[in-house]
Amino acid sequence: MRTFWNYHQGLRTLDEWQPNCWVQVTCPSREDEDFLINDLKIPDYFIDDIRDKDERARYDYDEGWTLIILRIPYVKEAQSRTPHTTIPLGIILNKGVCISVCNYETNMMIDFISYQQKRGLGFTDSVDFVFRVFLSSAVWYLKRLKQISALIERAKRDLDHPIDNADLISLSRLQDSLTYFVTSIRGNETLLSKLKMKLPIDELDADLIEDVNIEMSQARETTSIYSNILDSTMETYASIINNNMAQTMKTMTSVSIILMLPTLIASFFGMNLLNGIESSVFGFGGVIVGSLILTLLFYRYFRRIKWM
Repeated sequence: MRTFWNYHQGLRTLDEWQPNCWVQVTCPSREDEDFLINDLKIPDYFIDDIRDKDERARYDYDEGWTLIILRIPYVKEAQSRTPHTTIPLGIILNKGVCISVCNYETNMMIDFISYQQKRGLGFTDSVDFVFRVFLSSAVWYLKRLKQISALIERAKRDLDHPIDNADLISLSRLQDSLTYFVTSIRGNETLLSKLKMKLPIDELDADLIEDVNIEMSQARETTSIYSNILDSTMETYASIINNNMAQTMKTMTSVSIILMLPTLIASFFGMNLLNGIESSVFGFGGVIVGSLILTLLFYRYFRRIKWM
């Protein structure tokens, strides 16, 4: 799907492409790709690079065309192994041409358009558009990090409850998400430092870049903090599991010892040897009572040392 936006003095949709407009392409179809390649004449390998979900944040230049790929946060469906991840967003620039291509529909771009419409100022040029997308991505990283933080806090509150495999798998997936986040944020920061030297920047762009740097740094530091908290939480989970395992082993050992005592006595007096109680009417009962008394004594002892 493609949308044409007039970004001068606000953000308004257009019926067809015009020079110096923003072409937003989301989940591109074959028709959209043909329009970009055949009508706007962009290099076809740009589309292939953006289609690669693992493409790193980078800058490329080819015969007047500029390709910028930055990583933006994305939330997959709930049953995904890693719900919070990052995806590439491609921005293609040339004289009179400004295109954004993303193979996923994201809340970030929907919010970006809504905010710019409320702002009512539009963009001064395509360079201003690029850095505002950078700023929006940094803000959305912080939003997604707040959601991850809430999940970590919920996991910490559940430490008092029985721990199962689902809890550990959930924490492991959050750790994967934070790894994706910190890697993508660092890549975006490196890309931003390159763009400051590659793109024509005016005074307003310099102020905007400073804001982007602040937000990016905050997102990176926040990701590191949450990653450390998550590591600590997982270590706590591991300690609790080990402690529970040790307690279980002590209980099983105590039960084994307690059950071994009457078995040992019955085996001793059940041997086909003379033991002095063969002719006693109280012999069998005495052995049973003695076994019960010895079992109770050991049971009380293990209870006192908290092995049971």
